Amino acid sequence: MYVDLLFILLPLVIGYLFVVKSEQLLHRVNQSCGYMVYFILFLMGISLSLIDNFASNAKEVVIQAVTFIGVILGVNLIGLYALDRWHRQKINKVTKVVIDKWPMIIESISLLGVVALGFVIGLFVVIDKTWIDKSSEWALMLLLLLIGISLRNSGIALRDILLNKSGMQIALVVMVTSWIGGLVVAKLLQLPLNHGLAVSSGFGWYSLSGILISDGISPLLGAVALINDLGRELVAIFIIPLLIASKRHSAIGIGGATSMDFTLPIIQKTGGSAAVPIAIVSGFILSIMAPLCMLFFINL
Repeated sequence: MYVDLLFILLPLVIGYLFVVKSEQLLHRVNQSCGYMVYFILFLMGISLSLIDNFASNAKEVVIQAVTFIGVILGVNLIGLYALDRWHRQKINKVTKVVIDKWPMIIESISLLGVVALGFVIGLFVVIDKTWIDKSSEWALMLLLLLIGISLRNSGIALRDILLNKSGMQIALVVMVTSWIGGLVVAKLLQLPLNHGLAVSSGFGWYSLSGILISDGISPLLGAVALINDLGRELVAIFIIPLLIASKRHSAIGIGGATSMDFTLPIIQKTGGSAAVPIAIVSGFILSIMAPLCMLFFINL
């Protein structure tokens, strides 16, 4: 476990040490993160093609993923609604904004398309599984290095995190309720409890959860984790504009780790500038905790 933890933390920490002052260079770092995500998901698709009788297990993967999505997001919303009730705060929309969700939806679905492309290629091209595994590990390390750089230069300081109680509370509620949901699903699907907890600890970080759980448990459960976290992203696209005016914490929290990047533009446009620091802090904390929690539960 400690070796795996070092594998995750070292590139993140090294990346976090780099201060990038050039906006152009930072843009390239963020752009490279996107490329690495596609490459990792492509390799994951190839790995799935190398599983014997995968077609017979595909239905089970979809059923498990849908169950995880429904239960975890349901429990998330219950916990976040309670947090909203406790705060009794509202954010009013600055203006009535109409958001074109289709580009974001297409982007999310295209990620599954990359996995499918890798799967198809793996069926027709003979590829050494050892090479795939090693390539996935190195690609993940590079992605984590780039993410560390991106997090350091996101404009958020440790002091800002500690002072933003709402962001910390949202992150805590999302973590705890996700674990409760993961335990419920594990019982429903008769999975080991630590497997349910591991899948539920992705918090929306699909590229990381897919590859970590594929390597640590099984490629099939890795596919479930990938679909589960992509599902969170898709659901958040629709829920955030509906809830943020009256249920700020619920709207921000449902995006999980994506609230500091992918869903942040929606939060900003519909919730105003006051919602942005909260979203960044909650997303930042969940992004840091996701790999640590997944590794912990994988190795239980």
